Amino acid sequence: MGKIQKLTQLLIVIGIIFVVNIIANYYYTSADLTEEKRYTLSPSTHDVVEKLPDNLFIKVLLDGDFPAGFMRLQNATSELLDDLKDINPNIQYIFEDPLDGTVQEIRARRDQLAKDGIIPINLMYNNGKESVQKGIYPYAIISYRNRKSTVSLLKEQNLNEDDEVTLNRSIELLEYKFVNLIQKLSKKDKETIAFSTGHDELPYEKTIMLEQELDRFYNVGRLNLDSLVTIDQELDLLIIPAPKKAFDDRAKFKLDQYIMNGGKVMWFIEKLNADLDSINKYKFYVPRDIETGLDDLLFKYGARVQPNLVLDLECTKIPQVVGQQDGKIQQKLYKWFYHPLAMANINHPTGKNLDRINMFFPSTIDTIKTKFAVEKTPLLTSSPYARFQLNPVRLNFEILKFPPKQELFNKGKQTLGLLLEGEFESAYANRITPGFQSGLDELGITFQAKSPPTKQMVFSDVDFMKNSISIRENKPRPIGFNVWEQRVYDGNKDFILNAVEFMLDDNGILDSRSKQVKLRLLDAVKTKKERKKWQFINIGLPLLFLALFGIGFNYIRRRRYSK
Repeated sequence: MGKIQKLTQLLIVIGIIFVVNIIANYYYTSADLTEEKRYTLSPSTHDVVEKLPDNLFIKVLLDGDFPAGFMRLQNATSELLDDLKDINPNIQYIFEDPLDGTVQEIRARRDQLAKDGIIPINLMYNNGKESVQKGIYPYAIISYRNRKSTVSLLKEQNLNEDDEVTLNRSIELLEYKFVNLIQKLSKKDKETIAFSTGHDELPYEKTIMLEQELDRFYNVGRLNLDSLVTIDQELDLLIIPAPKKAFDDRAKFKLDQYIMNGGKVMWFIEKLNADLDSINKYKFYVPRDIETGLDDLLFKYGARVQPNLVLDLECTKIPQVVGQQDGKIQQKLYKWFYHPLAMANINHPTGKNLDRINMFFPSTIDTIKTKFAVEKTPLLTSSPYARFQLNPVRLNFEILKFPPKQELFNKGKQTLGLLLEGEFESAYANRITPGFQSGLDELGITFQAKSPPTKQMVFSDVDFMKNSISIRENKPRPIGFNVWEQRVYDGNKDFILNAVEFMLDDNGILDSRSKQVKLRLLDAVKTKKERKKWQFINIGLPLLFLALFGIGFNYIRRRRYSK
C-alpha cells in the first residue's frame, strides 16, 4: 500500500508540473525589479506594436563573437525584440553575421550592404591573448510590407567619452529607435512638412540636408504664404526659417489662424544680422536689427526674442592670423564667445543623450505671461557661464587679444530655444473690424479666437540646423559641420530631427528616449587586486557549501537508517 501511495504522489507531482508547463506556455507574467525599470516598455510602444496588422521582419546584423560590451548590446537588442514579439507575434527577427561564409560570399554581402548605406565600423579589442581588429555591423534592417529601412544600434561616440558609456547610451535608445522606425514604416499616410518662403527665408540649398533627412519619412515642400488665401490645415508642420523680410498683416493673419485651428509652427527668428564675413570685411561691425513683423504674434503666444547677442565661455573656435613663416600665413584657433555650444534639455525627450549644439550669434528668449495656460519649456540653453550684449553692439576681433574676464560671464543659463504647449489666444482677438469680418465671410473663413491644444517652438538662431556649401566640391556639407574647426557637431542634426519628431508625435514615442539604464561599472583597480577572493566567493564557496551539504546529508542519513 505504501508503494502505491508513493507512486500516486509521484504521478500527481508529475501531473501538476505538466499542467503548470502547459499553462505557462500560454500565460506568463514577469516583474521588473530594476530601479530604473529598464525592462518595462512604455505605453506608447505597446500601442504602436499592438496595432501592426501584417508581418514585420527584422534582420539584426550583430551576430558573432564580440567583447563583453558589444555582447551586452547584442543581448539587450535580443531581449527588446523578444518583448516586442510577445506583444505582437507578427514581429519576427533573426540575428545574422555578415562576416560568416566564404570570402566571395562575404565580399558580395558587404558590397550589397554598402549600397544600402550600411558601412561597418572597425573594432579594436583584446581577447585575452592578443589584440584583434574586426569589422562589425551594429545595424538592424526592418522590413514591413513593401517598405524597408535601417536602424543603427550604436550611438555615435562623444569626444573623450568612455566606450562603456557610449554602449550604455546606445542601449538606452534601443526601444525608441526600433519603435520609432516601426511606427514610421507602418503609417499609411506620411505627415506633411512645409518650409515658408516669400520673406527672404533660408534658401533650399541651405536646408537641403535637413530636407533630405525629413524626406525619408515625411512629405516635404515649400510654401509661399502670399500665394494662399489660408494655410491648409492638412499641413502638419510649418517651419519658418529665419525670414529677413517683414510679414504684412495678411500673412500674419494666415499664420495666426493656422495656429488657432491646431496648426504647429517652428519659428527660427534671428533678431540681428550678425556674421563673421561682415566683421572680416569691415574690421568692426554693428549688426542691424532684422524686422520680421512677427514680434506681436510671438508675444501673444508667450515668447519674445530679444535684440541682443549671447556670449558663452563654452563655445567653438575661429582662426586668426598670428604671423608668417617661410612666406606662409600662420593661424591659430581662438574661442569665439558668440558661437556658443548650447545644451539641450536632458529632462525633455528632444534632448536626451545629445551632444552639444553649435549655435551662431543667438539671442536670448524671454517668456511672456499669456491669457490661457501655456506650458513653456526651455529646449536649448547656454552654459551657466554666459552673458549677453544689447544692440547696438560693435563686433570686432579685439576681444580675442585678451583673456576673458570670467566674472563678467555671470548671467547664468540663457534660453536659446523654447517650447510652447497649450491653448493659444489669437493675436487678432478683439481686433476684427466689421469690414474685415465682412471680407472673411465672403471668403467663407471662420475666425478662431482660441486654439485647441497644440505646440510651437521658438529658436533665436537658424544656423545650427542649416548646411553650408563646399565651394571647392560644390556640394552641401553635413548639418553641424564647423568649417573653422573642421569637425561635425552631431548634436545639431540629432536635435533638429528630434524637435521635428516631437512636434509630429501624437503617440508619445519620443518619451521612450528618456529611458535611463544606469551604468554600474566595476572598480578596475579593485577588481584586479581582489580577483582571486571574488572568484573563490562566486565559484569556490558554492562548491564548498554543496560538498559540505552532501557530506552532512549522507552522515545524517546513515545515522538514521543504520539501525
